[in-house]
Amino acid sequence: MTVFITLAIFLTLQSLWSLREGFQFLNLIRRSWKGLPGPYHPPAAVIIPCKGQDPNLEENATAFLSQDYPAYQVIFVVASTSDAAWHTLTKILSEHAESEKAQRIKASLIVAGYSDTNGEKVHNLLAGLGAVEPEAEILVFADIDARPALSWLQFLAAPLKDAAVTMTTGFRWYLPDASFTSKLRAAWDASIATMLGEHQHNFAWGGSMAIRKADFERLKVAETYWQGTVSDDYAITRAVRKAHGSIHFEPRCLVTTRNDAGFMDFLRWTNRQIIITRVYNARYWKLGLASYSLYAFTFILGLVMILMPRVSLGHRVIAAAFLLTILALGMAKGGIRTVAAREMFPEEGDTLRRYGACYWQLTPLVPWVMLFNFVSAGFLRRIEWRGTVYELKSMHQLKVIRRGL
Repeated sequence: MTVFITLAIFLTLQSLWSLREGFQFLNLIRRSWKGLPGPYHPPAAVIIPCKGQDPNLEENATAFLSQDYPAYQVIFVVASTSDAAWHTLTKILSEHAESEKAQRIKASLIVAGYSDTNGEKVHNLLAGLGAVEPEAEILVFADIDARPALSWLQFLAAPLKDAAVTMTTGFRWYLPDASFTSKLRAAWDASIATMLGEHQHNFAWGGSMAIRKADFERLKVAETYWQGTVSDDYAITRAVRKAHGSIHFEPRCLVTTRNDAGFMDFLRWTNRQIIITRVYNARYWKLGLASYSLYAFTFILGLVMILMPRVSLGHRVIAAAFLLTILALGMAKGGIRTVAAREMFPEEGDTLRRYGACYWQLTPLVPWVMLFNFVSAGFLRRIEWRGTVYELKSMHQLKVIRRGL
């Protein structure tokens, strides 16, 4: 009983602190949505690696080509002309070239080829850098499976006017649909998104990040940190931190995405996220493993105490009260995520009214999935990204096991 109460008090305090961070995130969202983007609009180059025929590829590509920004270029990159994305993007760029936007927004499609030493996404990014026009002052990196708002590029660029800001970043926000797996993915990923905020521990996310070109070159990201890696964002985060720079989280650059894959695909995807964390940021992995192990051990111990007939009624009530309190605090933070989603994406009001409760309803399941992911990452080094299987030998070395063309 003493051991349980000690662990339960610690976990309750941790849950209270996490709830406090949830309110801070919501307040940041509300302040951000009231503000306007700053007047800083330097020439920008947006590089978007692509692979395969995403369900919303055409709509997402069009959104990147329709930003409310004075002048910029968009560089789509595929590994091969046989990639399904190449045909769709060729059609989109042909239509774009005939539109009035083409005078303000330059667009191109690059074929990068394949690499045996870099992940395909990173190799595509490196190839895209070669097409950046000399006048570009900021480099922007995005994912084609997410759809940005019209002001996304403005909000991503504006904070870089401050010399103290090295990078800006957004994050993905999964929208649920009717399937259980889609709802669980949304709840799982939102727990990571709300870790970002107004503090010094932000990390860059490769699907929505920007950096001044001069800083990118000064930090030697392409020559050093993006060599032998599958992780563009962890690598650039490491470069910024090593140089004692700062990463600014911009809530207006959260981008919506959807996924209706099956449960096993969901587990492979979550495992991949944490395996990458294990390889490229072992400290985060160790902290996460310790945190979710504490959660699981405390709950299992509490349930054993409740079910054991020899435990007194008073002790059973105490154990149940602690467990219910911890669950309630976690679900309350999930409720904050539901409110935040509705305020961030009013255009998705119908979807969020129907399915948005998953952010708090499935909160009790998320720590158990996380524990599975963190434990699995301790034993696995192979990941699959769009059909290609990599073995991650170290931060600077990988092996292509099977290539998905």
